[in-house]
Amino acid sequence: MSFPRTARFTLPRRRHPGGVTQPQEATRTALTRVPLSTTALPPLDTAIPPWPGEQVQVDGHRLHVRTTPGPDGADTAVYVHGLGGSSTNWTDLSGQLAGHVDGRSVDLPGFGRSEPVDGYPYSIAAHARAVTRYLESLGRPVHLFGNSMGGTISLVIAATRPELVKSLVLVSPAMPDLRLSTSRMADPLIALAYLPLVGRTARKRLAQVSHEERARQTVRLCFSDPSVVPDNRIAESGREVAERATQAWASAALGRSTTELVRSWLLRGPSSLWLLPPEVTAPTLVVWGADDRLVSVRKAPRLTRALPRGRMLVLPRTGHVAQMERPVLVARAVAGMWEAGDRW
Repeated sequence: MSFPRTARFTLPRRRHPGGVTQPQEATRTALTRVPLSTTALPPLDTAIPPWPGEQVQVDGHRLHVRTTPGPDGADTAVYVHGLGGSSTNWTDLSGQLAGHVDGRSVDLPGFGRSEPVDGYPYSIAAHARAVTRYLESLGRPVHLFGNSMGGTISLVIAATRPELVKSLVLVSPAMPDLRLSTSRMADPLIALAYLPLVGRTARKRLAQVSHEERARQTVRLCFSDPSVVPDNRIAESGREVAERATQAWASAALGRSTTELVRSWLLRGPSSLWLLPPEVTAPTLVVWGADDRLVSVRKAPRLTRALPRGRMLVLPRTGHVAQMERPVLVARAVAGMWEAGDRW
């Protein structure tokens, strides 16, 4: 199935017995009953570097994909990062789950080390198409993970190509949230950078911020407790910021993906993002940090209720990237879903 080049996508709607056409709704109890696996996990080692990666040719793209080796013959998990993130956002969680699955962490086109093709539109549909083509190349269904914008992309794929998704994990997915607040920005100057008159001065000041300080700003925005992030992870992030500063496409990728994400939030009728969840057939775990400043945790119950096989885990003292801030707990919840099988 091909996705349109714009942000729009339309899903079939299901006809109920009374003849009124409306999205299917999930009717069940125990949305918050998430079993935590007691199977031993490897010790969390935050000193390990990002997993090695390679360039993979997919649908005209050269996607950079990091591999976390799993047991021989294991299922495959594919991890999709969020806006401004990269495949390194999954280092710890993929390591925790390496005893269960073979991991693949993808850099979306324009992010990490995946250079976009000329004319790439950066819409949610375009990102979903690129990831879909990668999943097709694997030849079997995967356990699909997505955080933030990557969660929205993963939701599109699970709803429109259910045969590709064995299970779904959504970590603070970027569902429509149009609150206006500078607290949702790593640096308040970003709000001024594109305004007339003051924009040029704001951009100059932003350019003076060091790579490491930019990394620390992102940590303060995305984590509830920045102190849990070790210095080596800050240093890694700083080097990644420095690398992105050398990429001619990086700024446009971030700016246009942001615009397209917000545009997807504004879609109504048959293109609304809220029509996607009822179409997902895979067992789904929704994970949200109670202290998420980027996408409100208030979206979690509505999303979970709409997912036919969805359950919800809200973590206290956790921000927007639970897979980074609470990797062990998230891994136990994911393994618990897998162990539950048809009882989920």
